[in-house]
Amino acid sequence: MKQELYVHFHPDEKPFVDRAAEWVERAARNHEIKRTDFLDPRQAEIVTSLANRSADVQLRLVGGYDAAERRRAIIAPDYLVLEDEPEGIALIKISGGTQGRLELDHGDYLGALLGLGIKRDRIGDLHVHDEECYCLAAEEIADYINIHLRQVHRVHVLTDIIPLSELRISAPDLEEMNLSVASLRLDGIASDVHRISRSKIVDPIRAGRCRVNWKVEENPAAQLKAGDVVSLQGLGRFRLMEVEGMTKKGRMRVKIGKYR
Repeated sequence: MKQELYVHFHPDEKPFVDRAAEWVERAARNHEIKRTDFLDPRQAEIVTSLANRSADVQLRLVGGYDAAERRRAIIAPDYLVLEDEPEGIALIKISGGTQGRLELDHGDYLGALLGLGIKRDRIGDLHVHDEECYCLAAEEIADYINIHLRQVHRVHVLTDIIPLSELRISAPDLEEMNLSVASLRLDGIASDVHRISRSKIVDPIRAGRCRVNWKVEENPAAQLKAGDVVSLQGLGRFRLMEVEGMTKKGRMRVKIGKYR
């Protein structure tokens, strides 16, 4: 049975597939409710596909707000009312103190949280503004963060647990780039975005250090499309925002958003 499942997923995803399949099986057979940690969009896709294979199981994905990227899954027997189950998500407001003039970014806040010994999957989306950051986190660790997080990249900060209704959503901080490319090949576009040679891009892709829409992609010739999000380990991630048409020389004009 497991081998049939594995056919649909990348080998690197097998450990997560095993865990997700167990969650679904326990909900169906043992009538258990499972609330996962925060899942990235690919993990949420895997859990959804496995839950859909069982008529005795239902699934709800929650991230603290409707458009959340990282979400917790609530997996339960089909006879329960999932809307009555708590999401288990807390909202923590992180405010800069006297040194707030130093500009902090997403990586600074995430690094400070992980520096407390918190695993990445316990943290949901972060919404960064000029003077503050709104952190969605597993309810179980909210008090720990509130007590211990006092510094972010040399900046002293204050924290407060506030209602989810007070979340201030921020737009992704993207550096927009307009490129002229020969094709929509992954290696070619990634090479131009990161300003390194194609030969140096190919090796990490083939080594499994590239993800397209959070799924491992090992084929340098894979074709991208508008909306795709590409992440390369050690280089960051970007979104192919638009394919704008052809130039007179037969090249393609694309708009890229590179995450800062």
